[in-house]
Amino acid sequence: MARDSMSQRSFAKELGVSYTTVQLWEKGESIPDIMNLANIADRTGYTIEGLLNYLGVKSQPHNSEIQQIVKQIRVMPMSEIGIVLKAIADRVKTDSTSESSVDKVKPEVGK
Repeated sequence: MARDSMSQRSFAKELGVSYTTVQLWEKGESIPDIMNLANIADRTGYTIEGLLNYLGVKSQPHNSEIQQIVKQIRVMPMSEIGIVLKAIADRVKTDSTSESSVDKVKPEVGK
């Protein structure tokens, strides 16, 4: 849907990812990182939350603390947003390495 009639190669180039990355997303074998989700959401006219809902990912209820964080991010300079995104990426990386031992023996897609 996001690439419409654009080829996978052209779409990948536009997002700055490899052609095989787009293939894996479309096959459901991997998911875009937060920056690519933001770019795809922008391209399709969705919010990131709307795109995730479209993809069947259930959103968590917002509490006031999360809403406050989101408000702060909306007015942050881009340099500070980069710091926040790095912290998020580090957290995701840490969480993915602490999966159960069953998950650890699965071969990684694309390797």
